[in-house]
Amino acid sequence: MSSIVDTRDKEKKGHSVAQGKRETSSNERFWEKYQSLLLSILSVSTLIAIWFLVTTLGLISPLFLPSPQTVFHKFIEVSQHGFMKATLWQHLAASISRVLVALVAAVIIGVPIGLWMGLNKWARAIIDPLVELLRPIPPLAYLPLLVIWFGIGETTKVLLIFFSILAPIIISSTHGVLSHQQNRERAALSLGASRSQVFWYVIVPTALPHIITGVRIGLGVGWSTLVAAELVAADKGIGFMVQSAAQFLITDTVILGIIVIAVVAVSFELFLRWLQKELAPWYSKQL
Repeated sequence: MSSIVDTRDKEKKGHSVAQGKRETSSNERFWEKYQSLLLSILSVSTLIAIWFLVTTLGLISPLFLPSPQTVFHKFIEVSQHGFMKATLWQHLAASISRVLVALVAAVIIGVPIGLWMGLNKWARAIIDPLVELLRPIPPLAYLPLLVIWFGIGETTKVLLIFFSILAPIIISSTHGVLSHQQNRERAALSLGASRSQVFWYVIVPTALPHIITGVRIGLGVGWSTLVAAELVAADKGIGFMVQSAAQFLITDTVILGIIVIAVVAVSFELFLRWLQKELAPWYSKQL
């Protein structure tokens, strides 16, 4: 009788141990899956907590650093009543439209040029010096020239953002073509594939992750150029809102504009990361 009881006790202990291992394994899988997300949330939360603590203790004057509550109230106010004759959403729509038009133009022009440079050494020899000359020039350096050529309308603003996005896309597209493996191209040719089939089914898929990376880099530069672009006779836009608020020392509106630009830019970045993962799922496994 006692042996039966001992056996049952051992079974219960074994079952509890197995259950504990499963729970531990489940927790480990959860941590591995959401580790980056949790750490990202923690870092942002820590920054907000420090901001809240510094402003609550009065370590910095509200004129220079308003509290998170003040910025949130300003967000509600600007969203409903507007700032400089436009609501926050109208400013945001104007800025996003400028960046998107410049981005689409840069992709339409930059990707074919980059692919051509990767495929043709003569094209690369001619165009690459021009791209490298354009790339290090800060946008504000050629802003006066664009104003002289195209005036102070929307064209100048979009062109300024366009030129800041163009170079990273061309360079990344070229690198994507040059990075494809020659043995895959030879294998496709030996199986009877035409040159156009090799281009579309071997070279382009290899270059695609690099192209998206170039778009991500260019878009980041484009958002940083936005404020400079909206210095030119703009009446709407997040950059215009920030610059106008800074002139009158309305610091809460300045910080609100910076936060809005950051949130929108990060949203675009996360979308492009997802798009890269969907269109080129093999790329991350090769890194």
